[in-house]
Amino acid sequence: MRFKSLCLAAAGAAVLAATAIPAQAAEQYTPLLVYKSGPYAPNGIPIAHGWEDYLKLINARDGGVNGVKLVYDECDTGYNNDRGVECYERLKKPTAATFQPLSTGITYALIDRATADKIPLFTSGYGRTSASYGPVFPYVFTAPLTYWSGADIMVQYAKEQEGGSLEGKKIALVYHDSAYGKEPIATLERLAEEEGFEFHTYPVAHPGLEQKSTWLQIGRQLRPDWTFMWGWGVMNSTAVKEAAAVGYPMDKFIGIWWSGAEPDVEPAGAAAKGYKALALHLPGSDVPLLQDVLEHVYNGDEEAARENDWGDVLYNRGLLLMAMEVEAIRTAQAIHGEGKELTGEQIRDGWEALDLTSEKLAELGLADFTKPVKITCEDHEGGGQAFVQQWDGEQWSKVSDWYSPNREALRAAYKEDALAYAKEKGITPRECN
Repeated sequence: MRFKSLCLAAAGAAVLAATAIPAQAAEQYTPLLVYKSGPYAPNGIPIAHGWEDYLKLINARDGGVNGVKLVYDECDTGYNNDRGVECYERLKKPTAATFQPLSTGITYALIDRATADKIPLFTSGYGRTSASYGPVFPYVFTAPLTYWSGADIMVQYAKEQEGGSLEGKKIALVYHDSAYGKEPIATLERLAEEEGFEFHTYPVAHPGLEQKSTWLQIGRQLRPDWTFMWGWGVMNSTAVKEAAAVGYPMDKFIGIWWSGAEPDVEPAGAAAKGYKALALHLPGSDVPLLQDVLEHVYNGDEEAARENDWGDVLYNRGLLLMAMEVEAIRTAQAIHGEGKELTGEQIRDGWEALDLTSEKLAELGLADFTKPVKITCEDHEGGGQAFVQQWDGEQWSKVSDWYSPNREALRAAYKEDALAYAKEKGITPRECN
C-alpha cells in the first residue's frame, strides 16, 4: 500500500513539474541571403539592414506574427552565383519562409532547386522576368514589377517628355554584362520597333570601373536622346561620373530602380545633380513605418539608426521587401493556422493569396509609400507601379506620376517565355482557377 502511495506521489510530482515548464513559443525561420562583402557591399548592406530591422520591429512591437516570433540566419553570398547556391544549401530547411536572393544570377541558379524543395523565392524587381507566370513557376514571386515592366515604363516616360513620340529618337542602354543587365534588352528591342526609335546597347564588364571608352562613344559619337542604365554597385557611380565628364545631360539619363540610391550618386558629387532613376517606393524617413522602427528598434536614437542606413533608398527597399514577406507569412497563417511554424510550401500559399490593398499598406505604416499589389495563381508580379525620381545634389525627389506598364503585351510575353521554359524542362503548367 505504501509503495502504491509513493508511486502516485511521484506521478503527481512529475505532472506538476511538466505543467510548470512554460510551452515554448513558436518561431518562423526566415533565412537571409546577404552580401555585406565584395564590390557590391555598399548596395547590399543597406538592404540587409532594412530586412533585419523589419524582423526586429515585428518581434519587438507586435510579439511576432500572431505570436510567432521571426528568427533568421544570414549567409553572405558576395553577389557570387556559386556562393549563392552554397548559402542556399546551407540555410534551407522545410520551414524556411522564403529566400530573397537579391541577385538575378543567383535567382536563375536557384529556381529549380527551390521549386523542388518547395521553398518560395521572392525576386522583387529582379530575376527571371517570365517567372511572373505562376502556372509554370509556382514558387517564384516577382512583385511589384519586373525588368521588362521597368523598361516599358522608362520608354513611356521618355515618350511623354518628348511630346508623345519617340519616332527617330536614339535610346542607348548601358548595362551590367550579366543575366541582370541583359533582361530588358528584348523588351526594348520590341519597343524600338513599335515606337520607331533607334536602340543601341553598351555592355559593361563586372564590376564596372572601366567605362571611359563607353561614354566617349555615347557622349561624343552616338549622342542619344536618352540613355537608360541597368547597373549595380560601383558601376552606377562610375557611369554617372563618366557621363558628366563627356557632358551628357543628366536629366536624359535614367537608371532602373537598382541604379537609383545614395551610393550611386554621392561618390560623383555635384556631377550627379539631375540624374534620374525609376523608384518602387518613396525615398526618405518621413514614413510612419520608419518612425516605428526608430522607436522600437533604435529607442528613438536617430543617429544610431542613420548609421544603419535608416531612411536611405536601399534601406527603405529592404523594409518594403521584408514587409511583403511577413505579410505573406501572415496570409499563410490565415490559411493554415495561426500560432505555429509553417513550412515553405504553406507560406507559398500565402504569397499566392497576398493582397496588399491601400488600406493594408496604411495599416503597415506605408500609406502612399508604394502602390497596392495583388498576387494570384497566374500573376506573380501583382500589378505594381513605379515613378521617376531625381537627385538634386542632396536628396532624391519624386518628379513624375506613378506609371503602370502596358501589361497586356508584357503578360503575353511572360507566358510565351515561361511556356518555352516549361517545354524545355518537361514541366506541365498548373491549371489556375
